Amino acid sequence: QVQLVESGGDSVQHGGSLKLSCVASGDFEREGFSAASACMGWFRQVPGKEREAVGYIYFRFGDSAFTDSVKGRFTLSRDRAKQSVYLQMDSLQPEDTAMYYCAASRWCSRLSPTGYNYWGQGTQVTVDS
Repeated sequence: QVQLVESGGDSVQHGGSLKLSCVASGDFEREGFSAASACMGWFRQVPGKEREAVGYIYFRFGDSAFTDSVKGRFTLSRDRAKQSVYLQMDSLQPEDTAMYYCAASRWCSRLSPTGYNYWGQGTQVTVDS
């Protein structure tokens, strides 16, 4: 079993910044989530809408990709020793308001939520207009 815990969500003004953290614990390494084929993703969801991919990062080598709406504003990083992934969000817009979820995928599912094996509880991000 693997547990993922997000933190860092807050209420900010438009144009502001936030850094979200996701810390993995349990059998993260033993279950293969630190392998070259594994990635960790960030997704977001607002009431009444489908869950939307934000981006993902390959845990071993750090390659990352993002959905078009956040490219140039969000960046991903990870700390292998701390089994943690970070989502730096800059130039935040009201449209970024959502519950943000961290997820782990053994065989990287990229921007598709169906292939992720574990999910965190979510952290709320609210951007005031």
